Amino acid sequence: MRTKKVKQAYEAIHQSELILTEPKIITSDKPIVLEVGSGKGKFITELAVRYPEFHFVAFEKDINVCYRILEKQNDLKLPNLTIVQDDANALLQYFNPKSVQKLYLNFSDPWPKKRHHKRRLTAKTFLDMYESILSESGELEFRSDFEPLYQDSLEYLSESHFEVYWASTACEPREAVSEYEEKKRKESPIFGFKAILK
Repeated sequence: MRTKKVKQAYEAIHQSELILTEPKIITSDKPIVLEVGSGKGKFITELAVRYPEFHFVAFEKDINVCYRILEKQNDLKLPNLTIVQDDANALLQYFNPKSVQKLYLNFSDPWPKKRHHKRRLTAKTFLDMYESILSESGELEFRSDFEPLYQDSLEYLSESHFEVYWASTACEPREAVSEYEEKKRKESPIFGFKAILK
């Protein structure tokens, strides 16, 4: 999905103390909840407001949409939210092993062409990283409006150390909903699953 370029994004992000742009291990005395590919941040900031007893991490590589998360954090000043502007390939440089309780993948890029499937956030390379950073019985929750990605992801997980305990081809809205999901719900069903480490 194309994102609108924000002229001031680079300067704002690299001058802000509210966002990480270089690897640094994230620690907290609260359980850590991570969203990989946070988009404009509506989903994770709403969760952070609702659940101050958790520490939330918004991980987003696109500098322009990451700027929108920063705008929300500038307004809200949530002490339990960390923003990271980096590629998901760098995840292991930000988290200690077994330090994340839950991980969300919400409407990730589907990379529909077969030659690009390895870039999917549910591809084996990424599942191995999630397995490393998730705590014992840590949970992975996935949502998408692209059914082939949903079906392929279930297959990827069947060959991993994750066990799917819930799946649906008609997901109901959760208590927090991203801008993207709000839009897509009017156009197509939402597919999703929840899985835990075996």
